[in-house]
Amino acid sequence: MRLILSFILLGTLWFEAACGSKPSAQASSAATGPKVITVSTASATLRQVSAGFEETGSFVADESSDIAPGVAGLVVATPVNVGDFVKKGQVICELDHRDAQLRLDQMRAQLDQSTAAVRQSQSRIGLHGDRAFDASTVPEVAAAKASSESAQAQARLAAADAKRYENLVKTGDVSRSAYEKARTQQETAEAQANAAKQQYEAALNTARESYGAVETSQASLEGMRAQLAQAEKGLADTTIHAPFDGYISARAVAAGEHVAVTDKIATIVRIGSMKLQLQTPEQRSSRAGVGMTVVAHVSAFPNRDFLGKVSAINPSVDPNSRAFILEARFDNPKAELRPGMFATARVLLPGTEDAVFVPRSAVIHDRTTDSNQVFVIDNNMARLRVVLTGENDGESVRVLSGLAGTETIATTGQNELFDGSPVAMKPGVAR
Repeated sequence: MRLILSFILLGTLWFEAACGSKPSAQASSAATGPKVITVSTASATLRQVSAGFEETGSFVADESSDIAPGVAGLVVATPVNVGDFVKKGQVICELDHRDAQLRLDQMRAQLDQSTAAVRQSQSRIGLHGDRAFDASTVPEVAAAKASSESAQAQARLAAADAKRYENLVKTGDVSRSAYEKARTQQETAEAQANAAKQQYEAALNTARESYGAVETSQASLEGMRAQLAQAEKGLADTTIHAPFDGYISARAVAAGEHVAVTDKIATIVRIGSMKLQLQTPEQRSSRAGVGMTVVAHVSAFPNRDFLGKVSAINPSVDPNSRAFILEARFDNPKAELRPGMFATARVLLPGTEDAVFVPRSAVIHDRTTDSNQVFVIDNNMARLRVVLTGENDGESVRVLSGLAGTETIATTGQNELFDGSPVAMKPGVAR
């Protein structure tokens, strides 16, 4: 019981001691007050600059291509990685080409066979080189023609003999049997002439049919050549090349995967020049024009001005946002601008307007809120202002919003300031 009373007594004494010391600390704090920060200052200034308007947008690559294979197959090599720069025609993926090579070899063999068959058929009918077809030059036709002509001559001779015997039999100079024999020889010769003529006509028809077969073979040969070209293309398509100079931004496959013609092998972007697409309200459509200068700023380079030109204006207005796309092109030789970067840009218009400028040292960047800030000195007190900055002009930066141009701005000591902190300005500094 005594131990418990002792603990209670000690706790009471400690509490009274603590309470007795607090008013003293508060009195001390009230006596000293907030720390006064000594800062250098400068005045915001108004200048006449080119007129313009501000918009936001995103950068896109000058060219972007999702590369797909020309044929399905098994990936055997991907000699590029994301971020690599490739030249036009450089190999970016290889597929297994063994099946394609076998098909090509087969087509070449079939083409050789077809070519030999066509040449043999042409040789049979006397076709050589580019000479036009003439059925009479075919050896079989020529022989049949000669036989027909000979038989016709024999028939004419036999007819003449029979006629002579007919006249002699009338005068009694020859016997009737001799005349009948001459008539029989005439009929036999005429029959042979008719048969020879039919053989000649049959040879002509056969030659013409052979020529038709040659034409059919030649058409088949052309079809075979087309199939060979397809086989050559199929083999070539197993090696995928870069369509233009650019950077690999994605590589969707690896060795060992099987890809279809609808699959994406890689994405290549050309960023030597970039396009900035700005969402612009429709009321500004009459003021914007192709060729106007555009000054862009990105968070990756907060103190850089990127200069471009308006390259295209979309003629259509989005009915939902009531805005149109204004596109500006920027040279990007060092690849500092990247596709997808968000940008704030100013389109410069003809004429001038008032602009507020402050020293660059007066502007601080808050990474937490990703905003630019300045401290305005008002009645020896710092007031925080969030500002939107524009282009740089030497050691000065333009303030697009947040200042009126008549303020006094702190240029040093901002890391110690907060909104409402008392300040003392160094002697000789503009107020």
